Amino acid sequence: MLKADFHLHSYYSRDCNMSPRTIVETCVRRGVSCIAVTDHNRFAAVKELQRIAPFLVIPAEEVNSTQGEIIGLFLQEEVPRGMDPGKTAEAIRSQGGVVYVPHPFDRIRKGRLRLEAMKEILGLIDVIEIYNSRITFMGDVRKASDFAQEHGKLLGAGSDAHVWWELGHSYVEMPEFQGREGFLESLRQGNVGGRLTHPAAHVASTLIKWRGKYLKRWAPRIPS
Repeated sequence: MLKADFHLHSYYSRDCNMSPRTIVETCVRRGVSCIAVTDHNRFAAVKELQRIAPFLVIPAEEVNSTQGEIIGLFLQEEVPRGMDPGKTAEAIRSQGGVVYVPHPFDRIRKGRLRLEAMKEILGLIDVIEIYNSRITFMGDVRKASDFAQEHGKLLGAGSDAHVWWELGHSYVEMPEFQGREGFLESLRQGNVGGRLTHPAAHVASTLIKWRGKYLKRWAPRIPS
């Protein structure tokens, strides 16, 4: 069985300071055996993680659409930001990717995909993230779970880690798989687990973003 975290970031996201090496070492310690690296509008960390990780790394991206964030899993290349949700989902599907909606009912999250937009692209959605460790209210987890099950969507989970101590806080235990179709079938058999992260994680990622903005000499060098 795999312990999979489908939503986490590396230092290619400007509000995160985790190197690929840190991600791999922490996942190994915590028994996380499958991850999707979902940097904000970036696709840069995937190859490095796949090169050094002794476990499965799903190429992914958290894309800013005009109505909120959508994650693409099993991507071949970066999906442009700033398109409407339908075009974003179609761009993911055109690569043979999986359309995954993160934190859809998190009432605090500015970047959540709006309910009206989610309903409009419902036929293109494969997975709805029901457990995200950075959600503040458990009621929002239940709303996401109820919506996903009502509409027959697969259930996902991710820590949304931006600092190392968040990794693996949310996960899906699922059988091993190969490829997109194997992933979807395995996820149908999966069990979601996890816990909420302390709100200090939000403060940490905000400080990382500010520090990188105002003290550029501190920020890690990121290849173009």
